[in-house]
Amino acid sequence: MKLEKSSKKKSKVRISIAGASGSGKSYSSILLGQGLCNDFRKLCIIDCEHFSASLYSSLGEYNVINLEPPFHPDKYIEAIKLAESAGMEVIVLDTASHVWSGKGGCLELHEKETAKMKVPNSFTAWNVVTPLYQKFIDAIVSSPCHIISTLRSKTEYILAERNGRQAPQKVGMAPMMRDGYEFEQSICLELDQNHKAFCTKDRIGLLQDKEPFVITPDVGRKIIQWYNADTETSVDVITDKISQCKTLPELLELYKAYPAYRDVLKPKFEQQKKRILINEDVTKELSN
Repeated sequence: MKLEKSSKKKSKVRISIAGASGSGKSYSSILLGQGLCNDFRKLCIIDCEHFSASLYSSLGEYNVINLEPPFHPDKYIEAIKLAESAGMEVIVLDTASHVWSGKGGCLELHEKETAKMKVPNSFTAWNVVTPLYQKFIDAIVSSPCHIISTLRSKTEYILAERNGRQAPQKVGMAPMMRDGYEFEQSICLELDQNHKAFCTKDRIGLLQDKEPFVITPDVGRKIIQWYNADTETSVDVITDKISQCKTLPELLELYKAYPAYRDVLKPKFEQQKKRILINEDVTKELSN
């Protein structure tokens, strides 16, 4: 037990990306992961989707660990440890849903445990399976790597207007994962069929109020900059720096230096921009 000063630098980001088939989970997770580590060589995809991660190898030289059924929690843990030992900085679980509902996953393990009993008891069978699932969760939250989990969503079809006509549209509903998985995440994103993400949970406050957006490496860069920021780059300190800017180039340079704070401090930047322009106009008038 140790009493020490809190520091977000010691934290690792946990992100889930949920979506229906075709929403772009794998592709988006690779781009997000690249933004987090800024080096494809430090990115590892634990691919449970029949080598689908390798389809995007043209993006960069990221690493892949291919998992095949059965998707026992211990197999995921072994893959995570392998990636950690190889010096990876970001791990993508694509998809984490299989540890729960895939072949050999927790739901299937539960069925087998129940079938073993002389008097089948579904509730008691969880006493065997839940510790296995919890070991998987512990491997994620204790990892020294940033971890992104893609999650399959249950798919339903709704009627939506398209070109003046009603047409069926595929939408993702609840993620195919044990309830409560979101509690272990720093950020939860959901993708629609237009490959746009909307944020359902954001512990760091960067994405929660944004309009639906396309995931790019820049999103990852903003997130990691927030995590790496120390007291010298707090909102108050940057606000003070904004007020000290005397020219537009100086203000623009400051704006570019802190992309993670652009949305939060946009009103401050706009306000200072107006002040600078007014001062420039006044200076011109006086010189005339």
